[in-house]
Amino acid sequence: MQFLTLGLGSIEQGLIYAIMAIGVFVSLRILDIPDLTVDGSFITGAAVSVMITNMQPSKESGLLFAILSLVLALLAGAVAGMITGILQTKLKVQPLLAGILTMTGLYSINLIIMAEKPTVNINGKTSIFSDAQAFAVDLLSGSMDISVAKKLADIPILLVVVIAVAAVLYWFLRTQIGMSIRATGDNVEMVNASSINSDAMKILGLAIANGIVALSGAALAQNQNFADAKAGTGMVVVGIASIIIGETIFGKRSVLNNLISAILGAVVYRIFITVVFQIGLPASYFKLLSAIIVVIAISVPIVSEKIVRRNARRAKNNNVKA
Repeated sequence: MQFLTLGLGSIEQGLIYAIMAIGVFVSLRILDIPDLTVDGSFITGAAVSVMITNMQPSKESGLLFAILSLVLALLAGAVAGMITGILQTKLKVQPLLAGILTMTGLYSINLIIMAEKPTVNINGKTSIFSDAQAFAVDLLSGSMDISVAKKLADIPILLVVVIAVAAVLYWFLRTQIGMSIRATGDNVEMVNASSINSDAMKILGLAIANGIVALSGAALAQNQNFADAKAGTGMVVVGIASIIIGETIFGKRSVLNNLISAILGAVVYRIFITVVFQIGLPASYFKLLSAIIVVIAISVPIVSEKIVRRNARRAKNNNVKA
């Protein structure tokens, strides 16, 4: 039973972070910008979500407020992304520094949103998972643990959200504006020569990326029933790790394949983390392990390419000697 709980928990967490990985994919792979705003916008989404959810006037309107909190979280994250984009394009701040500045400012803004409280919970309030969890518990409580029943209820909801986000993004990237954003990430000079406003495309792309990231933070807050102002540290590393792991295992042949790889990479990443911690690694090593995974995932293709080149040179030298 414990193994089942851990497995379902890993998939559940993986799907939540898959939403974030999609957002990071937009900034990292589409715009070719390593955006550190993610660490702040993730918590912005969580903060907005819990505060709006706590405004529920009654049980009847609870689900409506929970859904509204996700929409407003997405919009708040988009505003954060726009600020980073404006710093980069209008004030000519370097991309990494722009992300750091926005992320730093968001820490205070997130605390202001959360009424100066480092942690805000939504216990007793209706979340997007509440109705499904109640139904699953009533249906399955006699045959399995309540926690397992709740996770079984959460996973389909998260899967729908992940698929919806990926599908909408895939459709958008095939529109004229989406193609312009992709072209901006590929070749800014060519875009400017084509009379496309590359600055506007960068701002829009970063707004979309951080909006999706904030949606992930909101989903996490709804899932765990609280938001922590300090929980965003290292989120960009988690997102990059998910993308690189997915690309290493599942490839990156097209935009659709890249999106699917990012989603599956996030799930694989969470499963791997759970397995490692079950072996006995302290939870305090989480950030270090995430960084190591990114380094290894980045190194694998490079090392593999060097090995192939070395073998090719050896084969060529052997043919010459023969």
